[in-house]
Amino acid sequence: MFQEISQKQIAEITEGSFLSGKDELLVSQIAIDSRQILHPEKTLFVALRGAKADGADFIPQLAELGVKTFLVHLDFDALGIPDVCFIKVSDTRWALQLLAKYQRELFSNPVVSIAGSNGKTIVKEWLGQILGQKYAVAKSPKSYNSQVGVPLSIFGIEPYHQVAILEAGISRAGEMAALEEMIKPNLGIFTNLGTAHQEGFDNLESKLQEKLSLFSASNFLIYCTDQKEVSIQIEKLFSKEKLVGWSDRAGAEFTRSVKVKVNGARLILMKADLSTHTFQVPFTDVASLENITHVIVAAMTLGQNAESIQEGIAHLKSVDMRLTLKPGINDSLLIDDTYNNDLAGLKVAMDFMQQQRPKRRKILILSDLLQQGSPEKIYREVAELIRKYQFDHLYGVGKEIFFLEKEFQETFTGFSSTEELLASLDPETFANDMILITGARVFKFEEVVNRLQQRIHGTTLEINLNALTHNYNFYKKQLSPKTKVMVMVKAFAYGGGAVEIANQIQTMGADYLGVAFSDEGIALRKQGIKLPIMVLNAMQESFGLCSEFDLEPVVFSPEFFESLASWCLIHQKKMRIHLDMDTGMHRLGFEKKQLELLKGLIQSNPQLEIASIYTHLVGADEEIHREFSLSQLKSFEGMKNEVLDILSYHPLIHALNSAGIVAFPEFQFSMVRLGIGLYGVEVTGKHELALRAISTLKTTISQVKELEAGETVGYSRKGVLPAGGTIATLALGYADGYDRRFSNGKGYVLIQGQKAAVIGNVCMDMCMVDVSGMDVKAGDEAIVYGEKISLKELADQIGTIPYELLTNISTRVKRVYYLD
Repeated sequence: MFQEISQKQIAEITEGSFLSGKDELLVSQIAIDSRQILHPEKTLFVALRGAKADGADFIPQLAELGVKTFLVHLDFDALGIPDVCFIKVSDTRWALQLLAKYQRELFSNPVVSIAGSNGKTIVKEWLGQILGQKYAVAKSPKSYNSQVGVPLSIFGIEPYHQVAILEAGISRAGEMAALEEMIKPNLGIFTNLGTAHQEGFDNLESKLQEKLSLFSASNFLIYCTDQKEVSIQIEKLFSKEKLVGWSDRAGAEFTRSVKVKVNGARLILMKADLSTHTFQVPFTDVASLENITHVIVAAMTLGQNAESIQEGIAHLKSVDMRLTLKPGINDSLLIDDTYNNDLAGLKVAMDFMQQQRPKRRKILILSDLLQQGSPEKIYREVAELIRKYQFDHLYGVGKEIFFLEKEFQETFTGFSSTEELLASLDPETFANDMILITGARVFKFEEVVNRLQQRIHGTTLEINLNALTHNYNFYKKQLSPKTKVMVMVKAFAYGGGAVEIANQIQTMGADYLGVAFSDEGIALRKQGIKLPIMVLNAMQESFGLCSEFDLEPVVFSPEFFESLASWCLIHQKKMRIHLDMDTGMHRLGFEKKQLELLKGLIQSNPQLEIASIYTHLVGADEEIHREFSLSQLKSFEGMKNEVLDILSYHPLIHALNSAGIVAFPEFQFSMVRLGIGLYGVEVTGKHELALRAISTLKTTISQVKELEAGETVGYSRKGVLPAGGTIATLALGYADGYDRRFSNGKGYVLIQGQKAAVIGNVCMDMCMVDVSGMDVKAGDEAIVYGEKISLKELADQIGTIPYELLTNISTRVKRVYYLD
């Protein structure tokens, strides 16, 4: 809803210095990403400074593109760029928030805001879908709940929207005040209190008070009174008139009763006036029942009747509310956005698509955008997005979607229903394509995804790309702005899938990639990865491939140096190389006594350019080895200086791995190597709470069996149930990378939030777990590791390290990438 305002008005709102420009030039769009600009002359570009990049670096190219208005920091040098307006402010993020506050004040309809530790996004999405049955709803795209995400969400509110739903997320004390100033919610929902981001607060009580400050001026606040610590604080801070509590015990505004059935539950809510409403919900797990209760109470508080709410619930499923990248048929990639149904979310999905490695074609499968205002206006904007992102073909489903037919007569194929689309859809027509599938829940586009996705294995490894970005930014904040980052993606990116991880790393702005063997680097190059790539173990037979695919081998001995130099001389090639110095690892690398020979080789072989000089620390992750690590670093300083003395240029210097970045920040040199830390494991133990697990290994229950007392389980009859009980067979074995050492109670999985210990020996393709006393069935999900099962804990259990567990996951396990 970025209402047209002049450049001068922008300066006034942001308290900035108006340097130049035309007062009559109106700005109607706002951008913080240079790749997301549709109408340059009408766009205000806000140059934010972040861990990845400084937005000001993109200003010259944006000015050439036609952008006329820029919001910049006070120290920005205009560089003589003509015919543009620069508005200088003390802090561009703060100025962005002031603009959002101004825009929010123009919206007079209800604004709902959601805070809490867990469930914010799912509550927002479900509430948006239920209210969307009757109303035009604006909501935060994905998890846009931060200091920058909230302003962007507010700018997505249009005048025709009848209600807006905004998430608010914080990670440290003092952040909520800015969000409250922008959002000013009429109705608040507090989901629950957990330990996420606890390192940013003194204690749980202070975190709770900070989160609750969002609702200081709201008319109503919905919460669960059964959460005692939350309830006590809420009832202390807010007047009784604004509180809408629900509970499983009598006495709250809404009293809940839940009757679990085979395929869902019956949820009964009795109000304080004794009126009763019954809802059929497709969930049985505690978390989903809590989330849907928040949603129902919020919808009723907003005036929606029970029949309409039930109609909306009927379209909900216990699906992940997230943007997901999946392997498709014939080497295609699917972007699964099948729950989304608004313009803001569509823009996010298209931008996510643009960041992926290039494919043969870009295909869009899109449904009607329901309850989104004037179809002519909405589909005109959709058409602009389709052109900007250069889709090769569009499949449209619905009635209003046919507005696009006249815009794309050659590339539009329309269907009135999903059934018609599925009847016409031949998966074999897609090969090496990028396919974005997005639509309203009522269109059941998950059936389209099922038709087009690759069938590999029932077990999946889910990679959270937001968590990956979070971890990368954590380490970037430990570094000097000038320090470069090499990210290690060897061993299939620690099991996460090298191509997709490398692509995300490239998007995040890393400087280098590191692989173990040349074939790993070649695979990345063939999939469009452009970053420089260091190869730790390049074989002599791969010299030609290193040259062909622009890979930079590590040189670790005089013999290897001579061999590579000779090959380059014979083939009249130049090559960039990395010198490995052995300071105590005693694995590979030049020793101090070989430096004179090395210097002679460098001087006589100019065809080899030294890209970097580095060493490996042996024990940076353990305090007991600190003195040895310091001696390594001191030795490395002397060795690299000897080499630098004979060079007329300055190669990169690096010694620190993930543990070293934390333990020895004073030895950053010009680059660091980020490995296991990026993947969510902080091996020093100093910042465990600061990192997020990026991967979750999931499988499903194939069968449930009841066993009599004394019966045995598995090969060699190792599993015994003396008193009898229930076991579940999982579609996971040691061929998938589930270590056989987890047999016989050493390992466990989580099913419906409860621990189920491995019973008997882990088999090649399956394992069995004890689910006695649990209500489970075939098809239920089992979490093998993830946020609630620590990799470090599992590794300790069998006497290994997290690296081994990560890298052991078989390639037959399907990798799925998502934004939460």
